Amino acid sequence: MKSALIHTGRGLLALYFLLPGVMKFMQWDMHVALMETHGMAMAPVLLAVAGITQVGASICLFLNKQVVICALGLAAMVLLINLNLHDFWNIYEGVDVKHETQNFFKNMGIFAGLLLLAAINMGQDSNGSTEE
Repeated sequence: MKSALIHTGRGLLALYFLLPGVMKFMQWDMHVALMETHGMAMAPVLLAVAGITQVGASICLFLNKQVVICALGLAAMVLLINLNLHDFWNIYEGVDVKHETQNFFKNMGIFAGLLLLAAINMGQDSNGSTEE
């Protein structure tokens, strides 16, 4: 049962990052505009890095490869996104503060899940076996 729960949680976290990672490329202009609204410099470059990271790390999580590195990398990205794009404490024209507050705290839950996933997988090789 424990293994099934871990695999399901890992798969759902992977899916959570895969779809938005792909959408960053499919809705490029919208995402760049959002980043620029929040005053982010080099928005196109950062968007490309975020999209590639999300898609690549998601695939690794689905395949149960490099889980600790991917989970910690995505956790760091969630924190950076939260501080720069879901900064509900700042007021931006056309940005809903209540929605950004909800996104901020939802992302903190995702951050916690990624930390737990990394912790559970520490001491395991890339195939999920315990290292001796």
